[in-house]
Amino acid sequence: MRVLEGARLGPRSTLGVGGPARFLAEALTEADVHEAAALADERGLPLLVLGQGSNVVVADRGVEAVVISMGLRGLRVETTDAGVLVTAAAGEPWDPLVAHAVTSGWAGLECLSGIPGLVGATPIQNVGAYGQDVGAVVTAVRALDREPGRVVTLAPSECAFTYRDSAFKRRPGRWVVLGVTYQLSPGGPPAVRYAELSAHLMSQGLDRPTVHDVRQAVLQVRRTKSMVLAHDDPNARSCGSFFLNPRVAAAERERIADAAGDRSMPAWPEGDGRVKLSAAWLIERAGFRRGEHDGPVGLSTRHALAIVTHTGAQATDVVRFARRLQEGVVARFGVRLVPEPVFWGFDHLTDGLPSEPAA
Repeated sequence: MRVLEGARLGPRSTLGVGGPARFLAEALTEADVHEAAALADERGLPLLVLGQGSNVVVADRGVEAVVISMGLRGLRVETTDAGVLVTAAAGEPWDPLVAHAVTSGWAGLECLSGIPGLVGATPIQNVGAYGQDVGAVVTAVRALDREPGRVVTLAPSECAFTYRDSAFKRRPGRWVVLGVTYQLSPGGPPAVRYAELSAHLMSQGLDRPTVHDVRQAVLQVRRTKSMVLAHDDPNARSCGSFFLNPRVAAAERERIADAAGDRSMPAWPEGDGRVKLSAAWLIERAGFRRGEHDGPVGLSTRHALAIVTHTGAQATDVVRFARRLQEGVVARFGVRLVPEPVFWGFDHLTDGLPSEPAA
């Protein structure tokens, strides 16, 4: 295993900001992961895992940790009476896996097309989009459990999936995901649960879409929002959606709609008496404009939920701008948006954001 000291993490993240890791361990095998964990224990340092860096903000001073650069590869397919079980190593790129499933005619992942990152991140975030979440198709997660120091296989109930959350996210540092098994449905119907996606398909005359149709539609919609990574896109340096869509009680939804003066405010019932609101809508109604910027950091010109960085940006700039958005929405609607990315190398978090950005 190759271990680098002081490797800068900014170039390894989609935001392009952040200082060095104390140690960066390039793990290509499970033995490498165990070796990296041993190094962290030996040095008394946290153990962190970096995929494609699409959901992380690293402090400008860097992070005192052993950071695993996840490189485990491998794919196994098993046909069962219940469907197809696809087991992928944590370092497998996510979108090519989705493309493979769609090409094979397996339903279950098609709405998750175009999302950057690696397989290992999907159960941690319970990655989801357009009405589909991986938690609905994950059947097992193989992981190094650092508490007993052994490899375990976790069932979905042990993963405790909720909206963009999981046991892995709630207990950072305990598990290192090594592989994930998904149960997909050969010839199954695609998921078309999201109004925007349905409208796009209908505009193409696709009233009975295939999984291929849905994947292409999702990619097209995401591209209009600069939510598919493209190096020639001026909005490319982002980590996608910076805030989670807030979930509120039905009565709160009415209060917020009244405050906005717009009874057509988008909201989606969650089935538990709560409704999910659009964070992007709240940000724009709080007075922030797409393309608005503060120095080298601002909002995407195509989507109000993406914070983008430009030449000269630092992590402190990202945090300050995110705090502006968060406080603006609180002042306007009394709703506090929760950040989606994780923050490395910062001392304290307040309301989900670093309270004193680390230089």
